[in-house]
Amino acid sequence: MSASTYTNVLGLAAAAVLLCAVVTLWRRSLGAIVRTLAVQGAALACVATVIGLHEHDVGLIVVGLLVLGAKAVVVPLLIGRVVRHDPNSRETDPLVNVPASLVAAGALTFLAFAATRSVTSLVPTTAGRLIPIGLAAMLVGFFALVTRRKAVSQIVGILLVDNGVALVAFLATAGVPLLVELGASLDVLLAVIVLRVLAIQMRSRLGSFDLDQLTELHD
Repeated sequence: MSASTYTNVLGLAAAAVLLCAVVTLWRRSLGAIVRTLAVQGAALACVATVIGLHEHDVGLIVVGLLVLGAKAVVVPLLIGRVVRHDPNSRETDPLVNVPASLVAAGALTFLAFAATRSVTSLVPTTAGRLIPIGLAAMLVGFFALVTRRKAVSQIVGILLVDNGVALVAFLATAGVPLLVELGASLDVLLAVIVLRVLAIQMRSRLGSFDLDQLTELHD
């Protein structure tokens, strides 16, 4: 892989991770949000694989394949099954509306680039210069987590944060050891399985995934 191809593909894949995080703030359909999460998982896997190919690191290529299977296929599939059990599978009334959310995403991106100037100077590589994108994706995930009302949307917010952290790790350290990524992926998968079971139980007993309605039932 030539240096120019490596730079272009890595930049596009990292940008796709951030773009998918922003798209989750724009879309209201939970089904579309889950599909966007799958695309983000594929983009994250591409980042790991491209770095592995460039560094001739077989372990990192295996990590990329692991990420592809876990975060682009299995996790979105499990969350998608939860969404199909909810007839009102739309984020209709978030705490922050869509236009304001997109503005906030832009502001968080600028904040990420400003906050990581010293970090990127310590990692003077092609991947290191993209670290702000990973931090921005993580901040957008936090924003989605605290401003969305649907339980599924908040699960997606947690996964966006996790993907942002993984992107920073890949870019800053040229990947993480296979066992570390395997453990992290299994933790995320286990958490999603537990949340799926809880969400189905909530739906069958309470008839809603909306956190505001559940709070009213508690009151």
